[in-house]
Amino acid sequence: MNKLIFIFLTLLFCNSAFADHLDLDKLLQEIKQTQGEQGKVNAAREAEFVADPGKQQQLVDAAKAELSRQESIGSQLKAKLTANAEQLNQLETKLVERSGPLGELFGVARQVAGDLKANLNNSIISAEFPDRTAVLSAIADNKALPSMAQLEQLWFTLQQEMTESGKVVYYDGEILSAAGEPRQAKVVRIGVFNAVADGKYLRYLPETGKLADLPRQPEGKFLNLAEDIAETESGQADIGLDPTRGAILGMLIQTPGLIERVQQGGLIGYLTIALGVIGFIYGVFRLVQLSSVSRKMELQMNSSVANDDNPLGRIFAVAEKDSAEDTDNLELLLDEAIIRELPTLEKGLSIIKLVAAVAPLLGLLGTVTGMIVTFQSISLFGTGDPKLMAEGISQALVTTVLGLSVAIPLLFLHSIVASRSRVLVQILDEQTAGLISRRAGK
Repeated sequence: MNKLIFIFLTLLFCNSAFADHLDLDKLLQEIKQTQGEQGKVNAAREAEFVADPGKQQQLVDAAKAELSRQESIGSQLKAKLTANAEQLNQLETKLVERSGPLGELFGVARQVAGDLKANLNNSIISAEFPDRTAVLSAIADNKALPSMAQLEQLWFTLQQEMTESGKVVYYDGEILSAAGEPRQAKVVRIGVFNAVADGKYLRYLPETGKLADLPRQPEGKFLNLAEDIAETESGQADIGLDPTRGAILGMLIQTPGLIERVQQGGLIGYLTIALGVIGFIYGVFRLVQLSSVSRKMELQMNSSVANDDNPLGRIFAVAEKDSAEDTDNLELLLDEAIIRELPTLEKGLSIIKLVAAVAPLLGLLGTVTGMIVTFQSISLFGTGDPKLMAEGISQALVTTVLGLSVAIPLLFLHSIVASRSRVLVQILDEQTAGLISRRAGK
């Protein structure tokens, strides 16, 4: 205490000294005077304490008497605590004896409450009836015996879940979009299986206790069913159910679509598709050209005037031009004319065939490349996580599928174009043979 007073006075006097332009001599004198006064006060206190020994003894006796009284109270409280503990043990023993099979019943109640709590946390019905697990937590997590009110609430919650699981319910609720934006919508809940709103299938989020749109919806026919049941207030309506309570719809989110599958093929996949598109367009173009030539040749066969817009007309023109030649020379001239028409009729067949042959090879190249990526992932990260190998395996499989998907239609297209070309060449040969035979008959 004296030191604190001293420090306080020192600071006080220091402030005064600084205020008086740092008068250090005056500050020193004041400190010296304060020390003298404090010494006198301490001496007076010591003299007063020594001069009255009876008062000291009186204080000691009062303290001892208070100590004895407190020790007596402590002994009484300790004895009472011991008696209460013995009585509590006797009551607990009596409670265990009287409860008997009820203890097992309460244990079953705790187990049922825990299992029901886990089911409700993942039940789509909880979006309509939130905050149903508070009482269940109190029963399952508390070691004390549940009260009658808690058991009745457990009974009610279990019965409510069973009853609602067999209903188709329409209610207004808050829905989260795929981006997390809330909106109010009319929800149709089909038991514990599905929930739809605005023609979209919903999923239940246990973290927030709300319904949200699936990031990816099922096929169009199932979406049409969702729209139909939203408009049906009574009667029967068809709807696609998820018997796994959302597991299949959850897996649907992870299933890649057609565009994503193509993207997994990488550069080789894009090259295969581009090559297939070019080959298919060229094959269809050649097929259209040959069909046009075929129609013109049919018209030429029914006409007596040679037209130079089709191969048969040009061959007839050669026969008319060289009608003065003998049969052997005319046959040679017509064969030469047919040979000139063959490249036009067979044009593009080799290109279509080449594309059909290269497409599987590109798929094989993508397969090898994908397996190389897979083995690199295995060498770096091991085989513990299959997702690390998924990219290489996807590329290997997708490029193979793309290569076969391009090659198979092109092979059919090549066969059709080649067949049409052979038919036209055969018509030229037949018409030429007919000209020569008529000329020989004359």
